[in-house]
Amino acid sequence: MRTLKELFTAEELLRLPSKGRRLELVKGKVYEMAPAGGRHGYVAMNTGVIVGGHVRANGLGRVFAAETGFVLRRDPDTVRAPDVAFVSIDRLRLEDIPDGYIDVVPDLVVEVVSPGDSRREVLDKVEDWLRAGVKLAWALYPVSRTASVYRSGESVRDLTEADFLDGEDVVPGFSCRLADIFA
Repeated sequence: MRTLKELFTAEELLRLPSKGRRLELVKGKVYEMAPAGGRHGYVAMNTGVIVGGHVRANGLGRVFAAETGFVLRRDPDTVRAPDVAFVSIDRLRLEDIPDGYIDVVPDLVVEVVSPGDSRREVLDKVEDWLRAGVKLAWALYPVSRTASVYRSGESVRDLTEADFLDGEDVVPGFSCRLADIFA
């Protein structure tokens, strides 16, 4: 994407006319992403419904849908939008959710990997989340029906559809078969 300006702030990104485009800000630079495909959208929504149901039933916090922008750092600004995000109730009250981007880093992020996403792009995004303070990140691969689980300072755990996704200490009590996410 060509811009007239070298670096943007989160506030300037919020005011940009999106015209149906998906935009993220990385180190002040605006990046445009193609709209997600059908399978990607289905898996993202299914994950949000399953995680969100558990979170709501247990009063654990807030779950956010795709395209919700989170400010990860300032000067230069980075605003990322995961496919699903969870923030614990003790870190973000309902009345504190802004109309603009959220300045609280999520506890859990979920990235649904599209066929056109390179491994490097996925790892860069996950590393960005973890450096910002995200405790747990799931990368879901709909085509292979697998997932990778990331925590800062720990080895990546790769799961098959026979395995269980676990919220660990981040989303207490949450567990579901990975196959259910893709079903």
